Amino acid sequence: MGKKELRYAAKVSLETPAAEQECLHNRWHPDVPFCGTIKNNEVVKIECVDWTGGQIGNNDSADDVKNVDLTRVHYLTGPFEIETAEPGDVLLVEIQDVQPMQDQPWGFTGIFDKSNGGGFLDEIYPKAAKAIWDFEGIFCSSRHIPGVRFAGLIHPGILGCAPSPEILAEWNRREGELITACTHMDREVALPPQPKNVHAGSASEEIKEKIGREGARTIPGRPEHGGNCDIKNLSRGSKVYLPVHVKGAKFSVGDLHFSQGDGEISFCGAIEMAGVITIKFTVMKGGMAQLGMKSPIYVPGPVEPQFGPGRYIYFEGFSVDEHGKQHYMDATVAYRQTSLRVIEYLRRYGYDDYQIYLLLSCAPVQGHVAGIVDIPNACTTMGLPMDIFDFDISPGTPAKKMDLGACAFASS
Repeated sequence: MGKKELRYAAKVSLETPAAEQECLHNRWHPDVPFCGTIKNNEVVKIECVDWTGGQIGNNDSADDVKNVDLTRVHYLTGPFEIETAEPGDVLLVEIQDVQPMQDQPWGFTGIFDKSNGGGFLDEIYPKAAKAIWDFEGIFCSSRHIPGVRFAGLIHPGILGCAPSPEILAEWNRREGELITACTHMDREVALPPQPKNVHAGSASEEIKEKIGREGARTIPGRPEHGGNCDIKNLSRGSKVYLPVHVKGAKFSVGDLHFSQGDGEISFCGAIEMAGVITIKFTVMKGGMAQLGMKSPIYVPGPVEPQFGPGRYIYFEGFSVDEHGKQHYMDATVAYRQTSLRVIEYLRRYGYDDYQIYLLLSCAPVQGHVAGIVDIPNACTTMGLPMDIFDFDISPGTPAKKMDLGACAFASS
């Protein structure tokens, strides 16, 4: 006898504004009310809106990306009470499936304007841009980046349990110190609590006001709970071990991705989508002490696009920047240079730089730290799968320049 149909722990609406849905929230805080209860060892389905809460449309303009309101993101589904979970436990989250919404079989990749979010290469590519991706089963393709088709390694960008009041205070302390220390820089280095557009599910106005004053923004991942780690390998079959800091765990999930490259370099760089995730929850009593855990642990699942070892081109980058300045063991500078080497390579076929930037953010590229000890240069690599293209990009074949269209740009 088969098991009964899986229960939906939460459903969302793609028609109702995200800020009006009580099963969603967009700040980390221990006082966000539970939106439902899940039994220990239960398997449930959870629906999620896209991370912007529906701000980005399926069209050929990047005006929506340029003007996105970053005080409204990320909208997470939760928090859920996991029965028997207590501080010091570990919550084992087994990702059994992730799928797009049936009535929204598309997603988007964006490059934020440098003045509103920016991205990894915003000093070189400061303009907003966008690509829309259509889903065909496990595959995706884009009218904005023609000549490419690949299977998605579908996964959640964000999952985590709520911080305790003490951990939340520590986040705000150390990130506040960073902001103060970096006032001389011409960019945001961290985001402090922001009352504007705070959404706290079904919280009362008094609790919502408190969460607005104190709540941690969802943009960065953090060592004590994971959060927005954007790890592309947390796909179907993966097991994630999360520390529990409050009674009931207060687990939340969101920011679903159809595909992503290592680094998600354009910031809005995965193929962002609304969808449904199927998860089994298991509480490991006393798990934090048992595992000596300070940060989450994960075991990847068995599902991954298969490109043979001879079907990647790997590009190297070092901690010498595009101006010729030597940096000491700087893996960020090195990976930026690695990304630029791939852009220069693919440009020869007729792609615009912004198309390539978008592609490297969302295609299943493999990023690695190759060397981190050979002073003064860190070395990083990026592996580009050749078989996602419908033409030959191997180094031994002369490049033929083609008309490969354009991505979507903002109107001004």
